[in-house]
Amino acid sequence: MTDIAALLAPLVALRHDIHAHPELGFAEHRTARVIADALRAAGLEVHEGIGGTGVVGVLRHGSSSRTVGLRADMDALPIDEKTGLPYASRHEGCFHGCGHDGHMAMLLGAAQALAADPSGIDGTVHFIFQPAEEGQGGARAMIEDGLFERFPCDRVYALHNWPALPAGTIATRAGAIMGAADKFHITLRGRGGHAAVPHDTNDTLLAAASLVQQLNTIIARNAPASANAVLSVTQIHGGHAHNVIPGEAMVAGTVRTFDPAVQDRIEERMRQIIAGIEAGFEVSAELDYDRYYPATINDPDAAEDALTIAAIVGTAHRAPEPAATSEDFSFMLQVRPGAYIWLGQGVGESPAPLHNPHYDFNDAVLETGLRLHLALARHWLAPQE
Repeated sequence: MTDIAALLAPLVALRHDIHAHPELGFAEHRTARVIADALRAAGLEVHEGIGGTGVVGVLRHGSSSRTVGLRADMDALPIDEKTGLPYASRHEGCFHGCGHDGHMAMLLGAAQALAADPSGIDGTVHFIFQPAEEGQGGARAMIEDGLFERFPCDRVYALHNWPALPAGTIATRAGAIMGAADKFHITLRGRGGHAAVPHDTNDTLLAAASLVQQLNTIIARNAPASANAVLSVTQIHGGHAHNVIPGEAMVAGTVRTFDPAVQDRIEERMRQIIAGIEAGFEVSAELDYDRYYPATINDPDAAEDALTIAAIVGTAHRAPEPAATSEDFSFMLQVRPGAYIWLGQGVGESPAPLHNPHYDFNDAVLETGLRLHLALARHWLAPQE
């Protein structure tokens, strides 16, 4: 049997090295090289450049045609780190603030452990290291580059650290676990002019103010009370001088949903409100509405299997409700059955949340994540009588 304890210290060192050298989506060149080299050193077949900078390690054992995919994301966030750690990011404006460095270390450790001792599996494991999860659709890029044609997966799993759960707790649920993510950008154009003679203008700022108020009525008045949906205006821009009414203003934000019908209704109502703003304020408006990530929907059987396995590896928890945050693993789950799983990493009463400049992955849960990956592979590829 593989001595997993012996793998942990090198994995922590690798995690810290990747943390110190973060790379943004589709630019994970050093990261991909480090991962590919480590997979080769473990004896795996390695494929690079999939969907841009994606890497897949292949481990075959036995004679079965059954396959399973295990996925980790590789990219960092475009924010400054403020942890003060000795292995803090060396690159200004780039930081592993979502724990993808830990995800890679856990999956790599599972590949190393399984390569050292493949007993107990009969089939093929595909270790998928995906670029550009943070809003750029790296999963979709890998799929469009032939991921599942080249590396078939009867099931596919992904694991994400979750600071809101106690360290070592493993949670998932059947059905929706993460929301669909849409973003909208509305440009209002009117006739600008001197602030002292507003009657000679078509005031885009006044139109923008009314628009923001009306957009915030959509969830309360146009979505069913049972719907789990969010609409947030996050940007308002317009004007550069105290005495000038600008001829252009911009309003932008995000929508999160779990039901396509609710998603459709929100976009429809937004377009109706914008048309009313155009008529009421005598301005023109242009809406760019982008449904960039679908909801992450777990296969019920895959989720149940994950919960059963979680009870052996750590503390299993059936998530009572989905999160409104989004995840591009959703694209993989649209074409292959599988499940997205949360691994608790919270320590103390107020752990830093994901995407916070003080966040750091908790190395204490590396072993739990590694063992979960191993157990998922061994469960699905257990030899058949």
